[in-house]
Amino acid sequence: MPKLIVFVLLVGYGYGAWKFWKGYNQTNFEKSFASRLKLSLLWPVLVVANQSYRKNFTKALKGR
Repeated sequence: MPKLIVFVLLVGYGYGAWKFWKGYNQTNFEKSFASRLKLSLLWPVLVVANQSYRKNFTKALKGR
């Protein structure tokens, strides 16, 4: 059972990072590769800790 939980968490993390990566151009963030990579990898922490990032993350996921 713990392996299943870890697997689900990793899949969820990867899915969130991929969706943010694909929708990055819809955000207000700097359009550089380094910024895109950092923000895509740190998305779980930033969604919890930063309201501005949370709004941009939602834009990226919805494609608006």
